[in-house]
Amino acid sequence: MTDRQPPGPGGETVGLVVVSHSRALARAAVALAGEMLHGRPVRIEVAAGLDETTFGTDAGRILEAVTAADRGSGVVVLMDLGSAVLSAELALELLDDAARERVLLCPAPLVEGLVVAAVAAAGGAGRDEVAAEAGGALAGKISHLGVPAPAPPADDPGPGGPDAVFTVTNPHGLHARPAARVVQAVRMLDARVTLRNRTTGSAWVPASSLSKVATLGVLCGHEVEVRVGGAQAREALDHLLALAARDFDEGPAPAVERPAAAPAGRPLPASPGVGIGPAWSVPATPVEVPVAPPADDPAVEWRRLKEAIATVRRAVQRIRAGAVREVGEPAAAIFDAHLLLLDDADLLADVRALVDGGRSAAAAWSATLGRVGAELGALSDPYMAARAADVAAVGDQVLRALLGVTRGDPSPTGVLVTGDLTPAEAADLDRERVTAVVQAFGSPSAHSAILLRARGIPAVVGAGAEVLGVADGTLLAVDGRLGEVVVDPSARVQEAFRERAADLARRAADALAHASSPAVTRDGVEVAVGANVGSADDARAAAAAGADLAGLVRTEFLFLGRDAAPDVDEQEAVYRGIADALHGRRITLRTLDVGGDKPLGYLPTAPEANPFLGVRGIRLSLARPQLLADQLLAVVRVAHDVPVDLMFPMVGTLDELLAARALLDDAVTLAGRGAPAGLRVGIMVEVPAAALKARAFAPHVDFFSVGTNDLTQYALAAERGNDAVAAVADPFDPGLLQLVGAVCRAGRPVAVCGELAADERATALLVGLGVRELSVAPRAVPGVKQAVRALDGREAAATAAAALDAPTAAAVRLLLEAEPSRGGR
Repeated sequence: MTDRQPPGPGGETVGLVVVSHSRALARAAVALAGEMLHGRPVRIEVAAGLDETTFGTDAGRILEAVTAADRGSGVVVLMDLGSAVLSAELALELLDDAARERVLLCPAPLVEGLVVAAVAAAGGAGRDEVAAEAGGALAGKISHLGVPAPAPPADDPGPGGPDAVFTVTNPHGLHARPAARVVQAVRMLDARVTLRNRTTGSAWVPASSLSKVATLGVLCGHEVEVRVGGAQAREALDHLLALAARDFDEGPAPAVERPAAAPAGRPLPASPGVGIGPAWSVPATPVEVPVAPPADDPAVEWRRLKEAIATVRRAVQRIRAGAVREVGEPAAAIFDAHLLLLDDADLLADVRALVDGGRSAAAAWSATLGRVGAELGALSDPYMAARAADVAAVGDQVLRALLGVTRGDPSPTGVLVTGDLTPAEAADLDRERVTAVVQAFGSPSAHSAILLRARGIPAVVGAGAEVLGVADGTLLAVDGRLGEVVVDPSARVQEAFRERAADLARRAADALAHASSPAVTRDGVEVAVGANVGSADDARAAAAAGADLAGLVRTEFLFLGRDAAPDVDEQEAVYRGIADALHGRRITLRTLDVGGDKPLGYLPTAPEANPFLGVRGIRLSLARPQLLADQLLAVVRVAHDVPVDLMFPMVGTLDELLAARALLDDAVTLAGRGAPAGLRVGIMVEVPAAALKARAFAPHVDFFSVGTNDLTQYALAAERGNDAVAAVADPFDPGLLQLVGAVCRAGRPVAVCGELAADERATALLVGLGVRELSVAPRAVPGVKQAVRALDGREAAATAAAALDAPTAAAVRLLLEAEPSRGGR
């Protein structure tokens, strides 16, 4: 994706390309530069971010931007930090020789340099002059403020104490994921940051290098010294200390049941569940690194390596995106460390030195990654040492891409038996075919094991090399909770394992078998169970899972990752596609819920100190009434043919609702067919004030939908996603339940579409309070329906009443375990 300004007549001016980790930053810089041009045309292309919200750079996009900017007079490329430079270099190497000669990578500061370069290019300056002008962009600041003293090199922090010290409290220390958060933060700022493990007395390392930070061996309780320098030194220090204070945004450590001391050769439990099936192994295709001198010169070898790295980067990004959809952002963040390793400037410098010294690309890469893996493997903590496997996985991927060596199919039918499994392989396994995984080696704390747990695939690790000798087709029985593997089990053992599996699966199977049937309590209270969807594919999954409706359609998926908002016709077509996928079931369309923490690049808003309390949801839509008017017109057109619930997000005042309803009336008039018979209007209850004054909203709505995720964070003053206050943000808090109860007493049907709706422990509470619609992820629909069927409505009401008087969320959970409304479940 590239953004552009129109070129000048004939394209005679020098073209500019902006390469940044942040798409929003790049667009803002281009807008600022445009203010200085006074209508004079300059072609400026942007290659920034992996998508609208994900930081990163991609050589392929940079190549597209350079090609678009090149009109024969030369191109100047301005970049921000870290991998932006590496990606730009690779993009140039992918150009033909003639085009490459016209392109110049400029070391100027991104924002100031772009402003000066744009003015120079608009004035007709040549490529070299434009670059020279950009390079001097800081002269004014320097002369006004004075030239700062040069920073000491990373391995020599100089005299004096460190700028700060923080203590790492993450259970597994500064391993790959929290280390990746450190590196990401540092690379986005104009600062030089070095770290040292004060507890062990390690050497200083650059905080911008994941491979270096990982070798510090920082464990839980270790103290880390920080030294900073550069233009944004204070920002970098404050950001690192804030990250440390919230445990580097890492969620709770994954729970792994394991024996206190496993006997030698006994598998360790890695992912709970029971699997029985024939053993299958994927033949290992070893990567043999040529030992002969390279046939090509160092420049060609280096280009081949960078092309292989780019190939692997794209593959990892694809796998990460799939993991986000299937298991969520926290588990998918594993792959951020892999991406950072591929862009590690220090590591790549070591590889480049070996290539320039005459090594082949494969030999240089293998030697460097082998050294880094050995350093990690030598660490005393087993969890930290297990990170060596991640380095080896990334190294193996690049070698295979470089040498053209492929792997076998990692998704056989039955029990996969393997030496080890990379995170990428674990994320790519077909859950319909793989009943369990048995690894000869590996660790329960390896990232591949984390992904297997998140995906619900039973697994054991550390079974010993002898398991690799099990012949394909041999029956295996695996219990990933207890860490048991039985080879060629007897009929009696098979039966015992099957009973375990049946016991675990019975509820899920019963739920799935009745997924299409209505969810009705034992005393006749019907509860609609819908699905939260964000695309037509999600809607098809919801229909297959037995969803009664689409309880929440997040329409913002249609507005993200593009240069302009979709028009009315495109929106109408997409909404109809979702309705078709649900075979005419009711769809609940939430109007655009962006702004604040979810900005749109083509709708610039002023920076906000606290975006969660800023211009988002209905506030943004009312501030951009044409945007909302177009969406409402598309909704009205669809509602004439299929039943539609329309709801406005983040409503806090009655005036907001009335203004939105006035725009809806205008859309009905413009459509020209009268008010759709099947259109109902409601609001999302996410603001505590809206819950408390629900009776005031009731005359103007047909229903309420409670978004418990946002309502929890606002009611308990605990930001979503901040692990430091995760224990506070508990949706079982009696105060939150009282807000839900207040909405239910307002006299309109009430739905819940937040995460609490999918928690089967909460079903009795919500139904007892009066909620009559639950909307959950498609996969959770059958289980939630079954939970409703197990209830007695009167007993659920008594349980809910008692919960409102409970003192704590923990007390509410104890009450749920004891109450009969759970129907003996």
